[in-house]
Amino acid sequence: MLNFNIRGENIEVTPAIREYVENKIDKVERYFNEDVNANANVNLKVYNDKQTKVEVTIPMKNLTLRAEERHNDMYAAVDLIVDKLERQIRKHKTKVNRKFREREGTGLYFATSQAAADATTEEEEYSIVRTKQFDLKPMDQEEAVLQMNMLGHDFYIFTDAESNGTNIVYKRKDGKYGLIETT
Repeated sequence: MLNFNIRGENIEVTPAIREYVENKIDKVERYFNEDVNANANVNLKVYNDKQTKVEVTIPMKNLTLRAEERHNDMYAAVDLIVDKLERQIRKHKTKVNRKFREREGTGLYFATSQAAADATTEEEEYSIVRTKQFDLKPMDQEEAVLQMNMLGHDFYIFTDAESNGTNIVYKRKDGKYGLIETT
């Protein structure tokens, strides 16, 4: 069973919105055999340009489902989110089935349905086509952002000069920057 935590930023989460979100996202439960006891964290945001952003995160034992969508219509964004979550589940199920065919238990149990069966035809191979090696130069966050922009990349890996840890700066969809620090 999915427990919902629905928050709204610049929008009131009305009973109608809550019911729509819960009914739509509840559909992913059909992919699981056993009762899944998970929390579905849903964030609804409305921006000044009237565009909405819907984020859904469902952390589970062996898998975290996460999707976000921007759209002018919040209900359409929720529909697109459900499609993304189902696609993630099918990809994971295909990967698990391929990897552990001879084993019986994987810790994550999926129901057999027509949609899940169709996932095997959407199998996607991941192949590494290029490998790079480089030395991580110690620098601060600002210098890393400058290097990233100079190279025209969306992310940049560097060694933090203060903590000596490996960090990543990246460019967000909103044009701002993010930092991932390793522990």
